Amino acid sequence: MTPSLISILAFFHIILFVFWLGGDLGVAVLGDHFRKRNDYSIQERLTILKLLVIIDMGPRIAWCLMIASTISLVKVGGYWDVPSWGVVLAWAISLFWLWLTISAHKAGQTPKAAVLKKYEMVLKWCLAAFYLGLGGVSLATDTPLEPNWLASKAFLFGLIFIAAILIDVMFKPVGPLLMDVIEKGSSDETEIPLRKTMDKSRFWVRMTYLLLVIVGFIGVTKFF
Repeated sequence: MTPSLISILAFFHIILFVFWLGGDLGVAVLGDHFRKRNDYSIQERLTILKLLVIIDMGPRIAWCLMIASTISLVKVGGYWDVPSWGVVLAWAISLFWLWLTISAHKAGQTPKAAVLKKYEMVLKWCLAAFYLGLGGVSLATDTPLEPNWLASKAFLFGLIFIAAILIDVMFKPVGPLLMDVIEKGSSDETEIPLRKTMDKSRFWVRMTYLLLVIVGFIGVTKFF
């Protein structure tokens, strides 16, 4: 029996969800170990941080491809009569975003990476506004997404964008503070500011986890 297009898209969507949430949990575990300055040397902690950045690419790639996945699913599932050009645009945005993400990762700590990340940030805010607007309008008017559970998923996905964006915003000062630790050595003077800055992002990390779980629950149970 040949699988239907919607079943293939649903499988793809689930795989992206698994990579996103599972990868994020791996990042959280490594982040906790990086904080343990009394248990690891600076070199060991830098290795942990390197692994964290590599594993973090899984959730980031999944996030990029979720745009194409969500729009394709609502189209094929008959929930929203998205024009063909709209589906093509969704895939183009996903692939462009994926290119930005991978290119910025490969560029490392360079001016090129900084420019790419600025473009990516603008794109993420635009997509956040799109999903919040789509979900909010649909909940208020039952159009274009009529089922409340689907409209709720769209709105919550917009909130996930906001939470994930704020993780990056809060984490941005970590780079210079980490350089202080490397250059000046591990001490309260260098470690406490680094720890405080990293901890600021943890609230938004937890919010992202919570919202992902809620979105997954609504998607499976159609509850709302």
